[in-house]
Amino acid sequence: MNTRAFCLLSGGIDSSTVLAIAVAAFGAAKVEAVSVNYGQRHQRELSAAKNVALHFAVQHNIIYIEDMPRTALTDDTKEIPRVRYADIKGVSPSYVPFRNGQFLAKMAARASAWCVEQEQGSNYAADRSAVIYIGTHAEDAANDAYPDCRLDFIGAMGAAIYIGTYHKVRVSAPLIESFKAEIITKGQALGVPWDLTWSCYLGAAQHCGTCPTCRARREGFQKAGIADLTLYAA
Repeated sequence: MNTRAFCLLSGGIDSSTVLAIAVAAFGAAKVEAVSVNYGQRHQRELSAAKNVALHFAVQHNIIYIEDMPRTALTDDTKEIPRVRYADIKGVSPSYVPFRNGQFLAKMAARASAWCVEQEQGSNYAADRSAVIYIGTHAEDAANDAYPDCRLDFIGAMGAAIYIGTYHKVRVSAPLIESFKAEIITKGQALGVPWDLTWSCYLGAAQHCGTCPTCRARREGFQKAGIADLTLYAA
């Protein structure tokens, strides 16, 4: 079976580790990294994603989603909390409604199109299939801060995609039960270039050091016992 991997790549720790997992499983030539420009205020992550993709020698493309809901991640007039994820109660202010659902739908269409026999233009090739990789993990899903990161959400989306693509496209979330330190340990073993990755929601010249993702990044390296070379503003 000729299988191609399509990896959602934000340029952060989690998606970069997932990209490394996909490359280890399929080889760089059969992996396509896809980043999404959805009007996020931290556009810096798109250049980070490009650099990580270059490091792993995989094809990299950016797709666009317009008219995303205005939240702290897409509206720079809204305040991003400066606390740990564990201190956030209920829906996170940085949650973009159904963002992962939209990402997966876009990726499903892209992967499904690749499975179509090009000569005929409409029939699925018998020897083609695809896997969509996404970097959701346990800390994102905790306390329902990001419900579209939960195991049951990803499972439901995976089932819908599998059915809607004539059983040609599957979804893989290899980190969905992992915590940040475990992810960093795994990524370290797979050669993820941490210095090229980007986590901060603010997207300034340096990581701010105080937003939830910066705090999770710093704590993750500490717990993993791996040197954190990130420059934090605070």
